[in-house]
Amino acid sequence: MNDQSQPPSAAATTRVFIALAPPDDAKEELARVLRPSYRTHPELRWNRIEDWHITLAFLGELPVSTVPLLRPPLAALAAAHRPLELALRGSGHFDRRVLWSGIEGEMDGLHQLTSQVRSVVRECGIVFEDRPLRPHLTLARSRRSDPSSTLEVAATLAEFAGRAWRAERLHLVGSNIGRGPGPIHYRDIASWEFEK
Repeated sequence: MNDQSQPPSAAATTRVFIALAPPDDAKEELARVLRPSYRTHPELRWNRIEDWHITLAFLGELPVSTVPLLRPPLAALAAAHRPLELALRGSGHFDRRVLWSGIEGEMDGLHQLTSQVRSVVRECGIVFEDRPLRPHLTLARSRRSDPSSTLEVAATLAEFAGRAWRAERLHLVGSNIGRGPGPIHYRDIASWEFEK
């Protein structure tokens, strides 16, 4: 007998966000500077370099059937937008637990793109928490028992100044967070080149 009161299975939803991603050479430039910290702070939960991204809109758990609604308007937005010149600069932390690298460059353009992306999401009827954009690239998270590691690594990266690069694609990303004991992994659901 089919019990209609049961909640939908985890497979019926996916965790989604819309982001930009630095090119591989820009990520590797920062990773080279981080390598000593990887060795001296193995207790941090380091994000995989291939998962580094700049979140423009975090949509949270969405029904899998909702995700295709985002594709056409995001593709149209990317086609009408030009690439942005950005750079990874400095470092900091959120609440002594989340280590990040800062973003510099065409910040007005980045904020405008974020506003356009979030408008598209709302026009698709998707409700999400519309937090102010704080452009950053999350590098690692500390365990609750060891917030000092995040502060130490942030201090070593304070003067980091990466080369400028062009953000040339808009990414619709899904994650496996909460779907197993392993590390968080991200995958492109779709991505579109900026064409203007």
